[in-house]
Amino acid sequence: MTATAALRAHAALTPLTASGARWEGGFWAAIARRTHEVTVPSMWNMLQDPSVSPGLTNFRVAAGLEPGIHLGPPFMDGDFYKWLESAITDLETSPDPELAARIEGIAALIASVQREDGYVHTPTAIAARNREQVVALADRFNFETYNLGHLITAGVRHHRVTGSTTLLEVAEGAARFLEMLATDKPRELARSAICPSHYMAVIDLYRATGDDRYLRLAEAFVRVRDDFDEGGDDNQDRLPVREQTTVAGHAVRANYLYAGLADLVAETGDPQLRDVLDRLWRDVVDTKLYITGGCGALYDGASPDGHPWQSEISRVHQAYGRPYQLPNTTAHNESCAQIGMILWSERMLALGADGRYADVIENISVNSLLASIGLEGSTYFYTNPLRQVRDLPFPLRRAGDTALHPTPAPPPSDERVRQEYLSCFCCPPNIARTLAQLHERIASSSEEGLFVHQYGGTGIRHAFDEGRMLGLEERSDYPWDGRVVFTVTEAAGAVPLHLRVPGWSEDATVSVNGRRFDAPETDGYVRLDRSWSPGDTIELDLPMPVRVLRGHRLAEEITNQVAVQRGPVVYCLESLDLPDGVVLERAAFRRGTALRPVEAEIASQRVIVLETELAILPAGGDHLYDDLDDAPVQTAPARLIPYFAWSNRGPSEMSVWLPVVW
Repeated sequence: MTATAALRAHAALTPLTASGARWEGGFWAAIARRTHEVTVPSMWNMLQDPSVSPGLTNFRVAAGLEPGIHLGPPFMDGDFYKWLESAITDLETSPDPELAARIEGIAALIASVQREDGYVHTPTAIAARNREQVVALADRFNFETYNLGHLITAGVRHHRVTGSTTLLEVAEGAARFLEMLATDKPRELARSAICPSHYMAVIDLYRATGDDRYLRLAEAFVRVRDDFDEGGDDNQDRLPVREQTTVAGHAVRANYLYAGLADLVAETGDPQLRDVLDRLWRDVVDTKLYITGGCGALYDGASPDGHPWQSEISRVHQAYGRPYQLPNTTAHNESCAQIGMILWSERMLALGADGRYADVIENISVNSLLASIGLEGSTYFYTNPLRQVRDLPFPLRRAGDTALHPTPAPPPSDERVRQEYLSCFCCPPNIARTLAQLHERIASSSEEGLFVHQYGGTGIRHAFDEGRMLGLEERSDYPWDGRVVFTVTEAAGAVPLHLRVPGWSEDATVSVNGRRFDAPETDGYVRLDRSWSPGDTIELDLPMPVRVLRGHRLAEEITNQVAVQRGPVVYCLESLDLPDGVVLERAAFRRGTALRPVEAEIASQRVIVLETELAILPAGGDHLYDDLDDAPVQTAPARLIPYFAWSNRGPSEMSVWLPVVW
């Protein structure tokens, strides 16, 4: 099962896998270690415990190993596959015979549930075993294609890491079922193609096997979607993909779809589709992406918003809204949506070396992705607001528990904290696999040399053609400090080295062996073109002044407010860091006030906080409108903490954006 040389024929960059890039020390190595030691095993403990989760039990019941009924949401299979993918990645970076045997056993269990036609879906299998009437794809919200897509992706990775064909054969069977749908039941496929992980999956399978039928299948998915006449913006199928000009609808579904289409462009080179993806990606980044990298602003939306023909309007859950429609307290920002944006951005980066894509990956990773998991590594957010306040006079759905019946009442608005287990379990395993695989976003190879995209304690080694190779070891305190030093550990031949200069950075400098190197910057990368020798040092200095940022004039909720960022890290104010008796809404930022970086600890993790003096506004009343109090504005010491570290010290209020006083 060897991939052909023609694969990724239209991708400029090929990402390095674990054999070529690792987190060796520093900030991200600590996250990788936590993922390996805490996140992945603790999640397995929940999935295998029927008193907590039906994740494993559903497969055992479906296989006839024990009696029972299906429990949990119909997409639980896909979430189990995502955890499995994280465990397989863990096996790749930290070989473990016991884990390898467990994964192989799980693969065999899944294989035993698969029907002869390749279909795998435990709700259907269990219903059939219990002699109930059941039909595949009867309800689009059974998420069969979502589940099958994640199964295929896990099967491809399992084969790549272990060489076992057990799960790969299941993956090929699942693709065979999807192929049948595309050929014989296109309407059923189109109707069920929500959260379309199967686009990315069949391209993964194509790359693993070199079999053109899987590339043709990916093209068929697009054709089936374009021919569907019952769609709406909720699932991005109101218009053919090549006619889409703005991103609308369910944010997870949108980001997964466009990531899959970018994979297709990497194989076919379709110039029209690439232009569409460029335009759509910019639409998100320029008008709909939160400063933290969060995606999908609205709990509930309508699209096209304000459209004159009501029959064309789709009701949309966890939606991209209008341009600049970015609420704070009611921000949805599902963790899966921001992960989908990483998937989309890394595939756009592969199509062309543009640092903007790597900037977005970094922004999401350092801020909203890390915020979605507790600092201890075993609790999770489903939604990721930019402001949390007390006494909210309306309930915000506890989205992570929507699979419970009845759904629990949401907690008080200032006591919404991360949970260990969510009945709607799509986000935690997605967080786990994304963090486990984050080293795959470090660097890429190209005909133009080696591109380094992410910093934070890396070890990189790649062999090029004609005997050329380059190995690097990075030492840095990134993202807390912008001095990034690479030492050449191995070298042969001339290998151009391209280092990303983040978009947030100004006046960056590069030195080679202590000598300033005036390297031109192109599309966010500096190119160092020379023959390297072991022991050479390259120093990239990225100044990290504290930046005070304001929003676009149409971003109404943040008018006359500011946010604070240092390097890639976005900061917030948590009520725990205000003086006694001062509530969140009274805190404001005074223009020109100094912000001093200081080392601190939150939940035993080292962070850099920003100490400052905040303006303390007069207390307001509870009336909808009230007279402006002319009492003098006071000041009080406070500190801002990294957004990813909030809600790790108990219930609190929090805000990324603060009013500004002059």
